[in-house]
Amino acid sequence: MITFETVNELTLKVTCSGNDVIIAKAGSFIAGDSAGGKNYKFEKLLLGPQDNFAQAALGSLIRRVTGENLPLMKVMLNGDSVTYYANYSQHVVIYKLAPGEVISVESDNILAFTQECRYEVRFIGCGILSQKGLATTLITGSGNNSYVAVLSNGNPIVLSNIQSHNTLSVDPDAVICWMSQSGYCDPQIKADLNWKTFIGQTSGESYAFEWSGNQPVSVIVQPTERRGGVSIT
Repeated sequence: MITFETVNELTLKVTCSGNDVIIAKAGSFIAGDSAGGKNYKFEKLLLGPQDNFAQAALGSLIRRVTGENLPLMKVMLNGDSVTYYANYSQHVVIYKLAPGEVISVESDNILAFTQECRYEVRFIGCGILSQKGLATTLITGSGNNSYVAVLSNGNPIVLSNIQSHNTLSVDPDAVICWMSQSGYCDPQIKADLNWKTFIGQTSGESYAFEWSGNQPVSVIVQPTERRGGVSIT
């Protein structure tokens, strides 16, 4: 049995009863508490968290090519313990995925996930103007303990059109992740280019990720933009 929870918004607390494994951002461990001596250890994942070597090697290659590469480590928990993880005082947000529920997340925003989650990189084919290019990291729930912890620069906001069926539009450089209970839910790229763009009168908001009302999705946005995003002037 394993649970994820936050401490003071900035730290992930992982409570383990028995034996379990989590995958975490390399170097994110900050403290641990276990009776009878230290009963957890760390192992760097050279390729990826997939059990199959060929899949792990292919996944590693795809992540490097698409810019979704993320140094990960395996944390093996051998007995009752509490361990803590953080990354440069970033805020931590936790989600417990239902079986089959998918979260698409920027690789830089991943802090940790349980071994019941399936991890892969998938081409979305429409991100030619986005910060990360043509791919996104997918984490899919496959059990009752499919926890994911993601990072945000500041307190994030949550937008959802599941009940309202509204159109959601967000800045790709501020998106942390998006979630859907109906499988993949890739955004469309909406570009706002006109004659002003080409004479240096752009608004600075020339493109956006957009989900229509018939795409039920929840989107998490951080209150800051990534550096190095596309600037059309």
